[in-house]
Amino acid sequence: MPSVQIMDDLLRAIAAFEVEEFDLPVEPDALTAARRSLADSGLLLLGEVHGVRENPLVILTLMRLLGLDNLALEWPEELTGFLRDGTPADHPFWWLGDGRITAGHFAVLGELGPLPVMLFDSMRYFTGDWSARDAGMAAKVLETTAPTLVVAGNAHTELARTVNGLPMGACLTKARPGVRDIRLRYGRGGYYNGESRSFDGATGPAGLHLDSDALVFNLPEVKEATVPHLPPARLREELARIGL
Repeated sequence: MPSVQIMDDLLRAIAAFEVEEFDLPVEPDALTAARRSLADSGLLLLGEVHGVRENPLVILTLMRLLGLDNLALEWPEELTGFLRDGTPADHPFWWLGDGRITAGHFAVLGELGPLPVMLFDSMRYFTGDWSARDAGMAAKVLETTAPTLVVAGNAHTELARTVNGLPMGACLTKARPGVRDIRLRYGRGGYYNGESRSFDGATGPAGLHLDSDALVFNLPEVKEATVPHLPPARLREELARIGL
């Protein structure tokens, strides 16, 4: 069930999701580097490919491994009230289908219990200027003062300029020297980003490692996430309902 279109199916997928920490190797030097990022900058970035079932389990594992109580997600900030108040996920932004939001995320947030969750993306940032969007997301993240795990697509967590422009990570490292990013690396398996897609590659050993001074979290085998995704015509109708 790679995508769901109605609330009942989403609730069933959340209930069926098995929440468990990864029992994977953690290289001591990599753990030290992650902790140093939090000590020096107050932030640790996690760069993912959206729509992988295991992504929220990595979040859970790192939050507990590092003793963190604050999480920031690349979700639209317009959803903050729904997430905070526990009201039904009837806003169309929950149902965009790009893989940022999955059944597993809801299950893991429930497992973590009440904790501050910052949503740092916004439709306000979608002006056609990629770097401007990332600057906006970085500015939002910088509002946090507590040690925080910051999760975003891996194009946004890069710490230097890329072919896309100036990513959020580069903005953050300028403001908070010492910030590090962990890149999730995927081997074989599936993911859902607008549609079912697949990986067919290889990673190094599973778990958290340093690779030539880069922090990586290797997942050799992954599965496609269950993603709330309305059909295009219905999504357009729902977005029009809120004036978009």
